[in-house]
Amino acid sequence: MDLLESYRANGPGHDEMLQATGSARAAWTELADHAHLGQAEELLARQADVVALLQDQGVPYGESGDGWQLDPLPVLVEEAEWHRLEGALRQRSELLDQVLADLYGDRRLLTSGLLPPEIVLGHPGFLRGADHVGTPGRRQLLHASADLVRNADGAWTVLADTTDVPAGLGYAMADRRVVSEILAGLYRQSRTRRVGPFFQALALALREAAPSAAGDAPHAAVLAPGPSDPSAFDHAYLSAMLGLPLVQGSDLVVADGHVWSRSLGGRERVDVLLRGVPAVSIDPLELDRTSRVGTPGLLHAARTGAVTIVNTLGAGVLENPALLTYLPRLSRALRDEELALPSALTYWCGDRAMCSHVIANLGRLVVRSTSGHEPPVLGWLLSLGERADLAARISAHPSAWVGQEPVEASTTPTVSEGSLVPRRTSLRTFAVAAGGGYAVMSGGVGRVGPDPQAAAGIPGLSGTAKDVWVLASEPETTPVLLQPLRPGVATISPRAAADLFRLGRLTERAESTVRLLLAVADRWDDYHGRPGAPAGSPGETALAVLLGALHETTADAPLPMLVSDAGLDGSVAWCVARMGRSAAAVRDNLTPDVWLALSSLERTLRRERARRRDEESGLGTVLGRLLEGLLALHGIYAESLVRDAGWHLLEVGRRLERAQRLVATLEATVTERREAAVAELVSESVLIANESILTFRRRHPGGGVGELVQLLLLDRSNPRALAYQLDSLAGHLAALPALVTGAAGRDQLLQEVLDLLDELDPARVDGHQDAVARRVQLAQTLESMRWRLGELTTEITRVHLAQPVPVRWSEEGWER
Repeated sequence: MDLLESYRANGPGHDEMLQATGSARAAWTELADHAHLGQAEELLARQADVVALLQDQGVPYGESGDGWQLDPLPVLVEEAEWHRLEGALRQRSELLDQVLADLYGDRRLLTSGLLPPEIVLGHPGFLRGADHVGTPGRRQLLHASADLVRNADGAWTVLADTTDVPAGLGYAMADRRVVSEILAGLYRQSRTRRVGPFFQALALALREAAPSAAGDAPHAAVLAPGPSDPSAFDHAYLSAMLGLPLVQGSDLVVADGHVWSRSLGGRERVDVLLRGVPAVSIDPLELDRTSRVGTPGLLHAARTGAVTIVNTLGAGVLENPALLTYLPRLSRALRDEELALPSALTYWCGDRAMCSHVIANLGRLVVRSTSGHEPPVLGWLLSLGERADLAARISAHPSAWVGQEPVEASTTPTVSEGSLVPRRTSLRTFAVAAGGGYAVMSGGVGRVGPDPQAAAGIPGLSGTAKDVWVLASEPETTPVLLQPLRPGVATISPRAAADLFRLGRLTERAESTVRLLLAVADRWDDYHGRPGAPAGSPGETALAVLLGALHETTADAPLPMLVSDAGLDGSVAWCVARMGRSAAAVRDNLTPDVWLALSSLERTLRRERARRRDEESGLGTVLGRLLEGLLALHGIYAESLVRDAGWHLLEVGRRLERAQRLVATLEATVTERREAAVAELVSESVLIANESILTFRRRHPGGGVGELVQLLLLDRSNPRALAYQLDSLAGHLAALPALVTGAAGRDQLLQEVLDLLDELDPARVDGHQDAVARRVQLAQTLESMRWRLGELTTEITRVHLAQPVPVRWSEEGWER
C-alpha cells in the first residue's frame, strides 16, 4: 500500500496533513508528489541524506539523543494562518517588553497589585543588580522566542516564553539549509517564505542598540559559554550568520571604562554583546561568583552604558511560568486589548485557591517549578506515593510551583524507519525588535516526538527537529543578502589562537599516523605470519622495528585500534575527534569546506568501526580514505583561509608537529645499524611514510642512511624535511604578534635546532657507532632536537598563546 494512503492520524486531535475528512491538505499533496512520500526507499534515502548534510555543516548529529536530529519533511503553515499567528506573536512580544520595562523601572505592576510581587521578586531571573540597566532605544526586550503547539481544535497555544537566552536561531537556519537541499526542486519552485530577513533584522537591531558613543560603526560580538555547552553549535552558527566574532567570557576584559576583546594584536573595544550566557552567570564579581563563563565587571560596564548586552540583563524573569496566569490581565491593563495568543491554562500555587486546585488534580496536570531548575512533572505518570510527596513539596513552598493543563499537541507526518508516522509537534518561533514593533521569523524550529512530554506539550528543543515552511501566496523572488554588522577584519583571541594552533597540530599528527600506519600495514601484509617464512627473517625483523616506531610515536595497541578507537590516545580516531572539537571552538575563523572534510573523516571511521574487524591486515583501504580526507583539509588550510594571525598559528602547529614526528620516527628506526636487507626495508618504509620515496630513488639510487638523513633532515627543498619545517616555522613566528615580552628563548631554541642540523654531516653518519652498532652522533643529535622541539612548543605557548589566569571564587574567597 502507498505510504501516503496508509498514513493515519494519531487520535481525534488535529493533524497537520490530514483534514477532518481524512484527505490530505493541498500543500501536503504537492509536497508528497515532489518528495515521493509513497516510497519507503525514497524516505530512507532522504533520511540518510539529512544525516550526511548535517555532518557536512558540522552539526553535532546524534541518533541516541546526544546530538541534533532532523526530519526531512517540514511542517507546513499556510499564509493566512501564519498572518494571524504572526500578529499575535508581535503583540505578545510588545506586551512582554512593556512588562520588562516596568519591572526594572517604576514597578507599577507590583505596587498596583496587577502582578503578585512573589512572582517577580522571588524568581532567580530577577536581577536586582540590573535595576535600571537598560538597552538604548525603545525596546528592552530585543529578541524572544515562544514555544507553541496547536491544540485539538486547531488553535495555537503558547507553552512557554524564552527571554533570557532564546536558543535555536542557528539551528533554524541550519535546518532550512539542509531541508531545502533535500527537497531542492520543491523548495526552489515553492512559495515558501525565507528566514534570511529575520537575521538581517537582528543585525540591524544590534546596531541600533549600541551605545551612542560607539558611533556609526559599533563593534559587536556573540558571547557564548564555550564549546562544551549543549548550544555551542547554535551560538557558533549564529555568529557566522551575522558575521560577528564568537567570544567567551575569558576573552573579554573590562578596563578604562570600556569592554575589550583580547586579541593577539592587542585588544579591540566591544560595544554590543549578543549573549548566549545566562544573565546570572555573566559577571562573577556582582552576580554568581562561582560562574566560569562570565567576565568580572561586565554588569558595571552595562550599568554605565559602556556596553549594551542583549538580551537585557534580568529579562529571564519573564520566563517564570506563573506569569502566564496573569498575562491576559496585564494585556488589558497595559494595552487595553485582549491577549490574542492564549497560553496553556496555568494555575500559580502562590494563590491559595489555585494551589488547592492543583493539589486536588495532580493526577491530570503538568507540574512545573517556577524557577525552571527542575524538569516538568507529568502528574498522571506518578504513583500515589509520588503524588503525595509532590503535594507536600508544593504545600511547603507554594509560590515555587505552577500546575498546567496538558495540551494535546497536533501531529505531523514524520519519517521513521522508512514509514510515515504521526508525531506530536511543537514550534519554537522567534521575534526581534524592528522599527516600532517586532519582526517575526517566517518559520522557526519544529520539534516532534512520541514521548509523553511531547504528547503533553512540554516546551523545549529536545526530540527530532523539523523545518517550518510558511507558504506565501506568491513565491519570493528577491534574494536576501546579509550585511555585516561591523567593518574590518575580526581579531583573534588568545583562546581561539590556541585552538587553531591545536587544530594544526592534530591535523598533522593524524596525517603522520595514517602515513606510518600505511607503511607498517604494507609490511604486515607482506611478512607477518607468511607460510614457510623462517623466524627472524629480514622482513619480520623490519616489521618489528617499524611496529616499535609506530607504538613509540602513537600508542602500544593493535593496528585496528590505532585507526578507529576514539578512546585511545594517539589513534587516528582520537585525533579526528579532537580536531572536530577544536574546529567547533573557532568556527567563525574557518570556512564551511573544513566541515566537509571533517565529516568525511568521521564517516570513514564510523564505517570502519561498524566493520569491527580485529585482524591487522586489510587496513589499506580505510587508511587511504582517511589520507584523502586529511589531504583535503591541508588543501583547505592552504587555499581557503585568510592569512591572518590565526592561520599563521595553525601553520606553526602543523610545522612543529611534523618536525617532532619526523625526529621521533627517525630516532626509533635509523639510529641503530642493522643487516643490509633489514635496513633497506626499514629505510624504504620511513621514506614512504614521509612521502619522499620517489625523490630518494631518483636522487640516490644507491641508497644509504646518510642519503636518507640528507633528504629528510637537511634538504630545504623537500617539504617533508626537518630543515623545511624549521624555515617555515621561523617565517610564521615572525608574522605573529607576541602576547608577552621575551621571545628570545623561543628564537634561541629554534636556532639551536638549526645549529644541530648544520653540524650534522650525512657522510659521517655511519662513522660513529658504539659497541652495539648504534649511530651515536645521529642518535645524540636527534635526541637533542627532540628535547628542544618540545621546549620550543612550551615557549610558543608562553609567548603567543598566554591566556589570563581566571579569578575564581572558592570557600576561601577569590583566588587565581
